[in-house]
Formats: sequence, C-alpha cells, structure tokens
Amino acid sequence: QVQLVESGGGLVQPGGSLRLSCVASGRTFSRYAMGWFRQAPEKEREFVAAISGTGGTTYYTDSVKGRFTISRDSAKNTVYLQMNSLKPEDTAVYYCAARQTLVVTTTPSGYNYWGQGTQVIVSS
Repeated sequence: QVQLVESGGGLVQPGGSLRLSCVASGRTFSRYAMGWFRQAPEKEREFVAAISGTGGTTYYTDSVKGRFTISRDSAKNTVYLQMNSLKPEDTAVYYCAARQTLVVTTTPSGYNYWGQGTQVIVSS
C-alpha cells in the first residue's frame, strides 16, 4: 500500500509560479512511475505530466509543455511539479498518482494509488 500526500497548492496571479510536492510512503518509491493529473470543476480528470520510475522519461500534455516540469527525488520519496507561467485555465485540483510499474501512462485508470489533491487557483 502506498500513501500519497500532496502540498504546495494555492492562489497565484497569472504568470506566476507554484511548485507542487507529493510525498509517498513506503520503501519502493523508485519502482513506481508517478503522474500528476488535474480536475477542474465540471470537467473530467486530465493528465498533466508523468515520470518513469528511474526518472529518465517524462511526458507532458501539450498545454503545459515548456511551462511545467516534473521531477522526482528518490531519497526523499517525493515527486515535484514545477509550474511556471501559470494561466487561469490551469486552475484545478491537482492530484498525484502512483503506478506499480516503471513505465508511465497518461491514463488515470493505469494508476494504482492517488493522493487527496491540492487546489491551484490562478486568478488576478
């Protein structure tokens, strides 16, 4: 069983930055691919970014490429999402997810564990 706890959300002005963190319990963190998803009100949960178990492979949805960066620190059992040049359309609850394989996927159903989410609001 893996427990995920996100933090770092908040209110930020357009063009600003936030860094989300997700701390995972357990001693096998490096065996899990990790992903970030988001869900805006009345919308389906959508893929944002993912990173392989080794950290060598990353994927991003087109709308965040060049603005968001996913990374992981295995020593701290933590995955990060650095979000720059934020836009109002980035407003959503952001969820961290873990997948019991080294290989990433962009599909929510491919992840075994989910955090509780952290709210990001981009507004002036």
